[in-house]
Amino acid sequence: MRPPFRFAEDLITLQRAWQQAYAELAQAPAGTTVLRRRLIALAGTLCTHPHWATPAAWRTGSVELRRATHTSVPAEREGAA
Repeated sequence: MRPPFRFAEDLITLQRAWQQAYAELAQAPAGTTVLRRRLIALAGTLCTHPHWATPAAWRTGSVELRRATHTSVPAEREGAA
């Protein structure tokens, strides 16, 4: 069994903000420009965070970061995944 990943608190906060923006964008019927820009900015900040200093760190750790910050999927979206 692998040891659990340890992530910086600011990285976890960024991932949660990205997930929130993504969820808001998925629910927005119109006027999504601000949300899309926020999502793009958060994605850029996430990808360039110092935690990912090596390319291998991003490949192996990004999935674990999403798992560590995963929030439940609303019932109507479960089948869409």
